[in-house]
Amino acid sequence: MGSKTVVMNLPEHELPRPKVALGIQSDAAFTEAAKGLRGRDLASISDLTVQEMAAVMELAHAVKAHPEDFRHALDAKQMVLIFEKASLRTRLTFEAAINTCGGNAIFVDQTHSVLGERESLADVAHNLERWMDVIVLRTYAHDTVTEIGDNAKVPVVNALSDWEHPCQALADFFTLEERFGSCEGLKFTYVGDGNNVCHSLMLAGALLGAHVTVATPKGYEPDLEIIHKAIASAEQTGGSIQLTHDAAKAVTGADAVYTDVCISMGQENEATKRTPIFRPYQVNEGLMTQAAEHAVFMHCLPAHRGQEVTDVVLDSAQSIVFDQAENRMHAQKALLLMLLGGAKRIPRDRGLNGKRRKSLA
Repeated sequence: MGSKTVVMNLPEHELPRPKVALGIQSDAAFTEAAKGLRGRDLASISDLTVQEMAAVMELAHAVKAHPEDFRHALDAKQMVLIFEKASLRTRLTFEAAINTCGGNAIFVDQTHSVLGERESLADVAHNLERWMDVIVLRTYAHDTVTEIGDNAKVPVVNALSDWEHPCQALADFFTLEERFGSCEGLKFTYVGDGNNVCHSLMLAGALLGAHVTVATPKGYEPDLEIIHKAIASAEQTGGSIQLTHDAAKAVTGADAVYTDVCISMGQENEATKRTPIFRPYQVNEGLMTQAAEHAVFMHCLPAHRGQEVTDVVLDSAQSIVFDQAENRMHAQKALLLMLLGGAKRIPRDRGLNGKRRKSLA
């Protein structure tokens, strides 16, 4: 049957069959995706096609399995990281990613003033494109990313904005592929604030054929534009998008349960208001018992222990949060290789131990 997308607490439905071929692509398809991504920006997961997402995932597995094959793939390439927000994982994994491919990272601390105050964003972009091969931005306003992308002749990567966190989502679904072999048909549940991370996870899950359920308090749902984009992708891949306000129902039978902070950077003044609203959406032992027995727990980190997640869950055997953190490096390395023209396909018989893309049935 065709794809079917459910929105808001609708009954269980028959899982649809994909309308497009998912999983490992042919050599020609991989080459076409790599060629199409070269020189592009990544401001949003929605910038990727189904085939491009599959190619990035495949390359991420290859660079993790065989890093030696990419040691000089980005020789002499220069990357600048300009961050308006504090960072641990994002900065270090991007630096490690390009350094281990032969390139170089330069960090600019922009935490004391936002980009565009000292000089226009267009002028910033025109300067950076003369020196750098890729620009990585961690900003408050998403418009900062898109405006620099519109003006720079080199690739611009969104390393977090108030609208999306695409690199996080790439790493998260790469981690799920490692665990389950495929995201096609995977029951993925996000509980909490319909924020930037939620946006990217919805879009990425839809591109990979997952069944994504999002449980939020009323008034904190993901943006309607993101919902429509995710639905459009799910209709291509046989995935689905479901929204609810019932956390227990959302988690029931889930293969993966994901949460994020309910008070993001820049929202500290809303803590008194938000804390009681999100308390019923805490991921704790009771909630995790509703998920499948094999379910994993995920969080983008840093976690506010005792708020959106309990210590017992975060430190449990089900938790794969540090796998996610490690895989930021591998997924971002694959992305940089794609955008900077260093991507190459690893022969299948060398590589991934037959684990990838197996059926979840």
